[in-house]
Amino acid sequence: MVEVRGVHLCVETFGDARDPAVLLIMGIGASMLHWEEELCERLARGGRFVIRYDHRDTGRSVTYVPGAPEYTGDDLVKDAAGVLDALGIDRAHIVGMSMGGAIAQLLALEYADRVLSLTLISTSPGSGPDLPPMSDELRAYFEQPPPAPDWSERDAAIEYLVEDERMYAARSRPFDEAGKRELAGRIFDRSLDLASSMTNHFILDGGDDWRHRLGEIRVPTLVLHGTEDPLFPIGHGQALAREIPGARFVTLDQTGHELPRESWDVVVPAVLEHG
Repeated sequence: MVEVRGVHLCVETFGDARDPAVLLIMGIGASMLHWEEELCERLARGGRFVIRYDHRDTGRSVTYVPGAPEYTGDDLVKDAAGVLDALGIDRAHIVGMSMGGAIAQLLALEYADRVLSLTLISTSPGSGPDLPPMSDELRAYFEQPPPAPDWSERDAAIEYLVEDERMYAARSRPFDEAGKRELAGRIFDRSLDLASSMTNHFILDGGDDWRHRLGEIRVPTLVLHGTEDPLFPIGHGQALAREIPGARFVTLDQTGHELPRESWDVVVPAVLEHG
């Protein structure tokens, strides 16, 4: 546990602190466990000091009453920089996925002196009529979501989390139900308040649009995007790569809005080569 801007966040590191730091920032409502331990270890074996952490209202970090978060999206950006401060790290390679990718973009814009490189996974530049919409299936799921479980009931909560993950997965690859069920169990067992995790990030003020500022990013940028992402179809990643100067775009075949184990043989070398 570290103190960041007056609150306590849970942080875990892998590797040698003398190596270049890589800060992993996960997406909406997601704890550090979504950066799977083996993935972190593989990056660390490549000569990186890998940092993963729980956002506010996830995992073992500070929680707030469900429906009443006492922070904004901007606070989550400042928290990421604060994690580096707490560990005594001046600059790091930043890797963000989904909402974490948005946080990473804003770090590169607002804290440019802290960012060595940027890797953006399954994320978006924000809004615009040129960006493809989410899949019809996912839109229908959002419009008529299943009833939320009693988040204190382990079996019901795990079932909900697994089925939610299924909605974001590629359809051309078998869904790793056993792996997702095991992960959901660990998330349940480790979360201080799962109801807050599944509520509060989704009602945050996201702040001002930043897409028009992407041309200001000057750090080396890598964009990784699944070919079957139902939330942010691949055009979102392509737009990022076009608008960030010098960005490199790499597709993750048979990958949805997720980071499946099958993609790691592409992701890990790409991240290590990039930063």
